[in-house]
Amino acid sequence: MPKYSYDALDGSGNRVGGTVTADTEALAVESLRSTGLRPLKVKPKLSLLQFELTPEKVKPAEIMHFSRQLGVFIKAGIPIMEALTIIASETMDKQLRKVLNEMIESLYDGQTFAAAVAEHPNIFPNYYVGILQSAELTGNLDEVLRQLADYIQRDIDAKSQFTGALIYPGVVLAMAIVVVVVLCAFVLPRFRAFFGQLGAKLPLPTRMMLGFSSLVSTYWWLILLVTVGAVVGSITAKRTPAGKAMLDGALLKVPILGGLIRASIVERLCRVLASMIDSGVPLPDAMSVAADCANNLTYKRGMQAIREEMMEGRGIAGPLAETGLFPTAAQQMFRVGEETGSLNLQMETAADYYKRELDLKIKHFTSLFEPAVIVFVGVVVGFVAIALVTAMYGVYNQVRT
Repeated sequence: MPKYSYDALDGSGNRVGGTVTADTEALAVESLRSTGLRPLKVKPKLSLLQFELTPEKVKPAEIMHFSRQLGVFIKAGIPIMEALTIIASETMDKQLRKVLNEMIESLYDGQTFAAAVAEHPNIFPNYYVGILQSAELTGNLDEVLRQLADYIQRDIDAKSQFTGALIYPGVVLAMAIVVVVVLCAFVLPRFRAFFGQLGAKLPLPTRMMLGFSSLVSTYWWLILLVTVGAVVGSITAKRTPAGKAMLDGALLKVPILGGLIRASIVERLCRVLASMIDSGVPLPDAMSVAADCANNLTYKRGMQAIREEMMEGRGIAGPLAETGLFPTAAQQMFRVGEETGSLNLQMETAADYYKRELDLKIKHFTSLFEPAVIVFVGVVVGFVAIALVTAMYGVYNQVRT
């Protein structure tokens, strides 16, 4: 039976800790309450052989379903504590169930729903918390939860569309790499031995092909080491501000792919800003949260600079245009929204526009990527075939003469 470590308050208000055995975390909490303790924190007790490399995550789809369900319950007049208990008992995601039980405990301790959500930043993004805080003040929590669910659904659909579009060319590219590895490791070394026994002078394409095969088969360990080092180095660099800024900036400059990334970021920023302003979040706070949602340090710093200049009284459209990070159409929409007082509507329009742009760019990217991969495979296989055929004819002619 699993063990759980806990921190709790006893009847005198003193803080106590220890372990308790129970089938689930919720039963552990009930067991502690039955003994007169008020749990503050309950978590699984890991043995020496157990460890976590990264904090557990909850899939965006689960957060979307949770938001939609909770919004329906609240609209039906069900108290939020009861609604959370029902959802926690029905969800199949263990990590989400754990988070919901912790949120219920926080509500028992007198915290607001937004504060309980804010205690789990690995699960709920910043914009989610910011919108909930405003929704609790305005009293339209059910409508805001529905909007959050719709936004997460759109985000999931966009990622699924991009991933699905890359499946076919990705499989072709993987097969091409497998073909090259098999040729270099197994097929070409046998031809090298065969041609060496004949002692014939080989044409340049054949010598190039055999030289490359020899290089790969001899120094495969070095190639593998360099590849792993590059991957590890990129991951390590991305965890530092300087490295992340360099990598994020480089991605934006990649032909075709950079435009796709820009459209994705602009669509997300406009969507988050529109949702937060609609929910009553002050624009400076919405700008701060949107900056964290960019997932690109170049755009994050740009949004922070826009916010600082906006706080100095320069507005939002002018500083936004000066960053050079937003297309002309987006700049114009922000300017119209600022001048007419309809910034949320203009940003919603901009989000819809760049969602369509993103769809077109994804189709354009995949329409170029697929033939490029096929051409790459054809060139590799064709070069090998030409090299072998010319070598065979060369050997035949030399033997005949």
